[in-house]
Amino acid sequence: MTAATATTADTFRPALHYSARNTWLNDPNGLIHHEGVYHLFYQSNPLGNVWGNMSWGHATSTDLLTWIEHPVAIACDDNEDIFSGSIVFDRHNTSGFGAGSVAPLVAIYTSAFKPGSAHEGIQAQSLAYSLDGGYTWTKHAANPVLNRGSAEFRDPKVIRYDGDAGSYWVMVAVEAADFQVVLYKSEDLKNWDLLSSFGPANATGGVWECPDLFPLPVDGDPDNLKWVLTVNLNPGGPNNGSAGQYFVGDFDGKTFTSATTVTQGLQDPARLAEYQWLDWGRDYYAAVSFSDAPDNRRLMIAWMNNWEYANQIPTSPWRSPMSLAREISLHTSDGNLRLMQQPAGDWAAQADPAKSFSLPETTISSATQLLDGAAGTVQRIDVTFTPGSAEEFGLILRGDGLHGTRVSIRPAEGSLIVDRRESGQTDFHESFSSIDTAPIQAMEGSYQLTVYVDSCSVEVFAQGGQATMTQLIFPADTSTNFAVYATGGTATVNHLHIAQFA
Repeated sequence: MTAATATTADTFRPALHYSARNTWLNDPNGLIHHEGVYHLFYQSNPLGNVWGNMSWGHATSTDLLTWIEHPVAIACDDNEDIFSGSIVFDRHNTSGFGAGSVAPLVAIYTSAFKPGSAHEGIQAQSLAYSLDGGYTWTKHAANPVLNRGSAEFRDPKVIRYDGDAGSYWVMVAVEAADFQVVLYKSEDLKNWDLLSSFGPANATGGVWECPDLFPLPVDGDPDNLKWVLTVNLNPGGPNNGSAGQYFVGDFDGKTFTSATTVTQGLQDPARLAEYQWLDWGRDYYAAVSFSDAPDNRRLMIAWMNNWEYANQIPTSPWRSPMSLAREISLHTSDGNLRLMQQPAGDWAAQADPAKSFSLPETTISSATQLLDGAAGTVQRIDVTFTPGSAEEFGLILRGDGLHGTRVSIRPAEGSLIVDRRESGQTDFHESFSSIDTAPIQAMEGSYQLTVYVDSCSVEVFAQGGQATMTQLIFPADTSTNFAVYATGGTATVNHLHIAQFA
């Protein structure tokens, strides 16, 4: 939920997702939990609702559900645009930016130097620091602190490494056009030494951006840790356009070694579906995780848009929301290591119990069944299907009669599908109208979906979060119907519960 209030001209303002009050946003930056507050910084255009004038916007939350927007945190100037990056709590004041007993927050960001500046045409890494918990920032006088002389060196994520190799800061950034993650180490955040590089590997259909590196226990076992490297790319996703992929392996303090690489070097287009994707939808990009989340939880947020049509989506005066915050974990599935994702935060407490809807077990036979009492615009849907003879079965969301966004399963193909061809406004860009798919297999003979529907989006978590699909939609405000359907035979709805948020 946002602090902004929707207006008549603001039909698509999300109720569950963060959006800026009246400006453009894209990549989440500097995600950190500090002194009981989650800080979401992000790429912002303070002067308009299309990309440009890149600065860091800022919002905070105590529960990952409701966000408060703050003034621009780090602004562009005549010398530089402020591209993506991260924030660390320098609790031991290794940087020297602290004052007395106050340890600083330090932002590590990409300076995209403008024409006429001393580093014109270069992207390099710079620092800013905050002594008031992240609300005001001072740029380091000796920026940039890491310059490779490259026009495509960006998006630093900095972590604190403590392991057999020692204790120091590690930066993962990208040489975007080379499909390469570069790793550096530092004792003080100011002086950096090259450690290693990773890539190209797996998906290379577009530039690499916004990497992240973190450990996760396998199947919840703290004695069995693996490292996860995430890399976003644009274009080149599994359903076209922007997307994020991940690799699972080991990190020894110097080198990341992947155990899940399918294609070494440039991608094999025929193997795109074999790569490990953070999300199979069109609208989940630049995903990065929070530093210092409580209880060592790994929490992630992404930009909910796609560069194919990002500047054209029909929202006003704002443009682009963020995804829900997700908690991610690493599990063994069919002998493979895979991420599982679930929405973070106590969403059940936000719903109106008086407006909930439940359906007794029902078998559908080659029909579409509108459900009285299930209509709504902002919902959480929990449903379990058992396949029968149907070729396809599923849900129609935000519907107008028989038209709407279809979330469905085709068992014979092993496919989860989101069809937004009749989802509402689609003609603002030629590539928006789409049928998108993700792989899915039955578990104990059934399929379980949790779907969050908001004013302009659908986020699908399938089979406990083994597969996710995130899609923007722009339905009419009168399109509120909800239906279940099956084609070519029968399917059983074993369980259906809808929680209403608005």
